[in-house]
This record gives sequence, C-alpha cells and structure tokens, in this order.
Amino acid sequence: MTLFFLATAIKNHWREVASLQITGKSWGCLAMALAVTFLAHLWSAWVWLLILREFQSVGDAGINYRRGLQIYLKTNIAKYIPGNIWHFYGRIIAVKNADIALGIATLSVLLEPLLMAAAALLIALITINTAHLWLQILCLIVVLGAVHPGILNPVLGWLGRVKLRSNNLANTEEKPSTPIQLQRYPIKPLLGELGFVGLRGIGFMITLVAMGYFNWLEVPRVFGAFSLAWLLGLVVPGAPGGLGVFEATALGLLESSIAPGILLGTIAFYRVVSITAETAAAAWAAGDEKSRNSR
Repeated sequence: MTLFFLATAIKNHWREVASLQITGKSWGCLAMALAVTFLAHLWSAWVWLLILREFQSVGDAGINYRRGLQIYLKTNIAKYIPGNIWHFYGRIIAVKNADIALGIATLSVLLEPLLMAAAALLIALITINTAHLWLQILCLIVVLGAVHPGILNPVLGWLGRVKLRSNNLANTEEKPSTPIQLQRYPIKPLLGELGFVGLRGIGFMITLVAMGYFNWLEVPRVFGAFSLAWLLGLVVPGAPGGLGVFEATALGLLESSIAPGILLGTIAFYRVVSITAETAAAAWAAGDEKSRNSR
C-alpha cells in the first residue's frame, strides 16, 4: 500500500522531480547530512550503553564503550533484513557472549525502541502547533508517565518473556533469583534518545536545504512531521528499517506546505543518506574490531 502511494506520487510529479538541480552546494549539504546522520548513530550506540547500565544493579560487570559501539553499529544494519528483528537478535547474542546476563541483554533491546518512540512522540507534541494546548500538555504527561519504572517494568518483563520464547533463547540461562528491573526513572536514556531523534531531524532538514528549500517558520512543523514519520517507520511491523512507511508518512504530512518535487527529492535522498551512514558506521565498527583483535 505504501509503495503504491509513493509510486503514484512520483508518477504524478515526475516533472517536478526531474527539474531539481543538484549543484555543488547541494552535494555539500548532502555531505553534511551524511556526517550528522553518522554522528546520530554513534550517539544512539552510546545511549544504548546507558540503557545497559540502567540494569547493572543486578551485578553484571558491564561492557566497555568501545566494544559496545562495535556491537551496536555492526548489528544495526541488520534491521533492513525482512522481519525487522535481526538487529535485536544479533545484539542480544553479542551482549550475552560478552558475559552479560541474557535478561539484561533482552531488556536493553526492548527498552531502547520504547524510549526512541517516546522521544519522537515528545518532539512531535512539542513542535506541532494545535489549537488545543491542554491536549498537548496532557499527552506530554501521559508519554512521560509511560516510561516510569512502575509502568515499564511489567511491560518489559512480559515483552522479554515473549522475545525469549520467539528467539528460542529461554533455556540458555537460568532464571535470576532477583528480577531484572529498572530501579529509577530512565531520564538520561530518554534525554539521549531525544538527542538522537533531534540529530536525525537535523539531517533531514539539511537534506531539504540541499534540494533548495528552507523556511525558518516551517522548521518546527518539519521537525514534528519528521518525528511522526520516523516514529511510524519504527513501530509499524514488517517494514525493514521503516522502508516505505517513513517516506509515505512524511509525504502525507508535508505535501501541503512543500513543493512535491522538492519533497520527493528530499525523501529519496534522505533514505540514501541514512542507509549510507548506517553502512559506513557498520564498516567502521567492523574495521575497528578487526584492528583491535589483530594487535
């Protein structure tokens, strides 16, 4: 359905897309967008390590930052494999092989997308202008309350059991005597995920500038639309890396304020920028690991 929607949009506006002029300035902006998106993935890996440390009270020694970056960046590219779960599975196995409890590994990959979703929704609620301020405030309170340990711990426990069963990992580790739970409100990881979504949004804005469009008054709206589109790409099942879902949502939310040719060009180039940044990050992590092991 999303591919049909995108194909129809391209068919109807192919002349506008073909008329886009990619200048030297455009390539410079795209290079900046690539650098910012690459930085966003490094940042995301660091936030995931913060999440791992939220569960350290159960006695695990933890994992050093360099090794954690390697694990995260190498496995992240697997999200484009159909099923949209293999980056999680690879991360769980890699963390478990680093002598960290299976329960902690599982909960870390469950909490990360939940906090990402909360961060994207928070940015959308703050940036999108509506006539019902009280409703925005209420939604903000609900989102912030949803990541409280009193609510998250039962949800994470249930999701953890489901994921372990689905990945046939339930019998690879004895049950811990003490339940693995969040002991405090995950404020640092949540702020970290806000930074991650913000960096991704900046990368999108720079790509938009590369296509020849910029309006200060539209920045909050574009950020809000990007956050919602990215959120749907994250949570809709069966879409590897949000492919199609993000593009269709961004097009639907922004087509009334941005020329179709510019918007379609931005969406297409941003996907290329994202995949290139993720591939480069994975290659860097693999090279760093190989270099370290050869010493």
